[in-house]
Amino acid sequence: MNQTFNKREPVYVQVVRQFKEQVASGELLPGQEMPSRRELAQKLKINPNTVQRAYKEMEHEGLIYTEGNMPSKITEDQKILIKVKQELVTEAVDALVKAIKPIKVSFEEIEPLLKERFMSEK
Repeated sequence: MNQTFNKREPVYVQVVRQFKEQVASGELLPGQEMPSRRELAQKLKINPNTVQRAYKEMEHEGLIYTEGNMPSKITEDQKILIKVKQELVTEAVDALVKAIKPIKVSFEEIEPLLKERFMSEK
């Protein structure tokens, strides 16, 4: 997990988003063990408390779970996994709409370009 952090939002939020993207893309699989908090903090060169906060947020959202003293794991709950993917797609579409609305372009004008870009992106 190589990550460059921006200064616009808290680092723990960016860590959560990165994990959500990896889960949605299939890079991280349901039931897969997460790195320890300390290990991830060292890898990302961030404060362990920041990682702890990110893990706490992901546990609150149900994205990960921890049983006893065992490593945290990605949820296997398909409803949560689908919700995560939908959340990311919705955020991306909202950002696109927000960027395009001021240009006063119709959906019919952007639809072919969107389809072309989507199909050509690998």
